[in-house]
Amino acid sequence: MSVLVVVECDGGEVKKSSLEVASYGSQVAQLLGTTATAVAVGEATEANLAKLGEQGISKVLYDAEPRLKDFVNGAYTKLIAAAAQQEDAKVLVLANSNIGASVGSRLSVRLQASLATNVVELPKTDGGSFTVKRGAFSGKALADVKLEGERKIIAVKKNSIEALHEAGKTAQVESFSAQLSDADFTDAPKQVVMQDQAGGILLPEADKVVSGGRGMKGPENWHLIEDLAKAIGAATACSKPVSDVDWRPHHEHVGQTGITVSPNLYIACGISGAIQHLAGVNSSKVIVVINKDPEAPFFKAADYGIVGDVFDVLPKLTQAVKELG
Repeated sequence: MSVLVVVECDGGEVKKSSLEVASYGSQVAQLLGTTATAVAVGEATEANLAKLGEQGISKVLYDAEPRLKDFVNGAYTKLIAAAAQQEDAKVLVLANSNIGASVGSRLSVRLQASLATNVVELPKTDGGSFTVKRGAFSGKALADVKLEGERKIIAVKKNSIEALHEAGKTAQVESFSAQLSDADFTDAPKQVVMQDQAGGILLPEADKVVSGGRGMKGPENWHLIEDLAKAIGAATACSKPVSDVDWRPHHEHVGQTGITVSPNLYIACGISGAIQHLAGVNSSKVIVVINKDPEAPFFKAADYGIVGDVFDVLPKLTQAVKELG
């Protein structure tokens, strides 16, 4: 019996959220007195997969089927389920990402497993029970959920677990085939467009995010957001009203109806802080708000606040970052 960790890869690299998941899975394995195996999805290199040993993974299964480079729900589900059955995994751990959300429910049905999403802590196994803590009500509350049944699936919230790093440890990478057929790829997208942000950083994976709202007054001023993002190595984002009026593309919209982000640093520029926006960013570790209205609701959720005009503050902040760098 082992713990199986689903590792998402892109462009040959393991995603940051998957490094966290690998660390979480290896710690769960220690609690259960077993080992943690990973199954990789997406485009990966053997060298980068072997480095998962630094997060406590002992073995990595990788299916080199070329069509698995891009996400296909049916194929990914079958691949992960086949790996779980081969390894007799009773606990599956994956990221609470777009991919994790898509395959998690399918895996729950296929493997007859209980499922908990948005998990923020290691499970408690006192007295033979298996209880996890998860975010609820758009992050406003935490709930303890007891997982029943022989198999359990845990979707870990981004940035809730610090990735382990034991330098020099390597994982054994093994070739694996789920015997996928053409039918498994019937829901494959006709075209996949990767939406990179400033500096080639994907918003869902970004460690730092600089976001703008209607206070930016127009798309012609967005270079101020982009300049700061470039200076600190951040992705760019926006509020829903900004994407609604086409100042920015919809894939940059963060909030309850857009992308949910959990960066270490979220800088909100000219955003009032409507509850729908807060629901998509409130799990950020540090929130900085820049707004000329001292009564803006966002200040109540901020770790740091600057009351001032974004057109005055942003250039000075960008310059100060460049001088420090």
